[in-house]
Amino acid sequence: MPAPAHPFVRRSGGARRLESVVFWIFRAAAYLILVCGAAVFLDIVVKGGATVFQTRAPFVNVAFLTEAPESLYVFEWEGRQMRLGDREYRAFKEAHPAAAAVPAESYVYSSGGIFPCIVGTLLLVVGSMSIALFLGVCAAIYLNEYARDGRFIRFVRLAILNLAGVPSIVFGLFGFGMFVIFFGWNVSLLAGWFTLAFMVLPVVITASEEALKAVPIGFRAGSLALGATKWQTIWRNVLPYALPGILTSSILGIARVAGETAPIMFTAAYVVRDQLPWQVERAMDVLFQGVMALPYHIYVVSSKIPQNEFTERVQYGTAFVFLALVALIATTSIVLRNRLRARYKW
Repeated sequence: MPAPAHPFVRRSGGARRLESVVFWIFRAAAYLILVCGAAVFLDIVVKGGATVFQTRAPFVNVAFLTEAPESLYVFEWEGRQMRLGDREYRAFKEAHPAAAAVPAESYVYSSGGIFPCIVGTLLLVVGSMSIALFLGVCAAIYLNEYARDGRFIRFVRLAILNLAGVPSIVFGLFGFGMFVIFFGWNVSLLAGWFTLAFMVLPVVITASEEALKAVPIGFRAGSLALGATKWQTIWRNVLPYALPGILTSSILGIARVAGETAPIMFTAAYVVRDQLPWQVERAMDVLFQGVMALPYHIYVVSSKIPQNEFTERVQYGTAFVFLALVALIATTSIVLRNRLRARYKW
């Protein structure tokens, strides 16, 4: 006599087949996205790595990482093809007066390096994220710890969510009108810092508020029961445990701030600048100096000058360094977050 069928055994049918089809569609879509992303990153790593690294010691293209962008001059001299940067070309003509009569083809931004762009990007990211984290955490503390839920607070939270969807070009125009023209800061680090900080504030506020909500209410109640003030409770019992979540918001903010081109092209970035930001007469002038930046440099080299084999080398090399720089800053935040999470684990 055959055993009776188990009442909970999986039965095949149309619904099961449909579920399987939907599952594989979702899975294929996820894998397709991963493959496309990996292909893009692999293309940048392979072509950009060929610019940044070299086969002979010191195995790193030091000039590309430490020099400023220059024009490249290509010409024939005594049967050899010469490729010299702007400074080398002028020195060569002084040493060989006959070279002045030799026709040379020039390629803008195809020689030298990207050191001013690296410095400018680091300054923009560090300055804007410092402002955004300070203002964002303060706003999150007020909304979560002090403000009473009401129509106005709900309106503020809705406005913050809406600001997260505003295009970056709008923030760039806002920063240009407010900081560059109205405040008279001109195209400067300070104008770029505040523009980028305001752009990333919605992400920081939302993530910081969620991190504060995740701290158990008992931490607050126990501290208040022992006679601590509201601020002492927040400072000593709430913020330390919310820091890992707040640093998560900084990681998200860094990725967006570092990669934006539209806001800085109106407020902080120059196409080319001979001096570094700290090469000024007075210390305070550093804040009012414009800078070169990696995303803006990529934009200029990729779309504003004639394309050739020499500019392609610079494009991919700059993109490779840019990705490595963002990954380094984000990794630092992740390591710090994990250490804080392990320290304040409850």
